[in-house]
Amino acid sequence: MAPRLLRRLTLYLHSSFVPFEAEIGEGTELGYGGMGVVIHPDARIGRGVFIAPQVTIGGRSGLPGVPSIGDDVLIGTGAKVLGPIRIGARSVIGANAVVVRDVPEGAVVAGAPARQLRVVDLPGRWWAEALDPGEAVR
Repeated sequence: MAPRLLRRLTLYLHSSFVPFEAEIGEGTELGYGGMGVVIHPDARIGRGVFIAPQVTIGGRSGLPGVPSIGDDVLIGTGAKVLGPIRIGARSVIGANAVVVRDVPEGAVVAGAPARQLRVVDLPGRWWAEALDPGEAVR
């Protein structure tokens, strides 16, 4: 009863849908209280993921399955992560990107549909720290 009540309250207060059935790892953050975030109940989200406002993580019409997101991923404002895809650990998904294909570990993707811009070979939440341009980029 309490999880369902909390879901309704979250939907009402933040216009978001974060179901208790979704697997969400420890340390995952919802930016600005998760305003406008929609997560499919079957989604799997790793540890230390940052999900900005207005993000949708869900299925695609006609395709079975939903996204699986690795650890320490940054998902930018308004991004859509759709379908039976895997997002590699330490990846960055740009604002308003539409991701419908797998993203390798450490990749930076942007656009609609999203395309890979570069790969960064640093551990953990590398995107949380200031980097010198070109540092550890291949």
